[in-house]
Amino acid sequence: MKQSETRTNWDEIRDILEGQRKEILALSEEIIAKGSMGTDGTNFPDMSDQATAEQDQSLNIRMRGREQKLLVKIEEALDRIAGGTYGTCEVCEEPIAYERLKARPVTTLCIDCKTEQEAQEAIERE
Repeated sequence: MKQSETRTNWDEIRDILEGQRKEILALSEEIIAKGSMGTDGTNFPDMSDQATAEQDQSLNIRMRGREQKLLVKIEEALDRIAGGTYGTCEVCEEPIAYERLKARPVTTLCIDCKTEQEAQEAIERE
């Protein structure tokens, strides 16, 4: 791939990352504006309704945590693009396939290294 093609591809991926960041931040602002994690302070006379609301709130909290982690990964990927190290596997230092980067722009591993990592994790769980 020529350097000009790479730069164009990184511009496209940067746009994807910035779009994801914008969505996460907008959702966070919406939650802050509500003043809660999605509950409206309603008192539920039925215990099952209250339990369902609490379960929904717990799910929202877990989702916000995941989004915060994704936001960090997005920022790191944008930093790698700016620093010229984006698209290189951090384990084997080989280029990561553009298709993989486009599908998962925050990835830091090529498909071979990621497959090996997942296999190792599966062994450790046994």
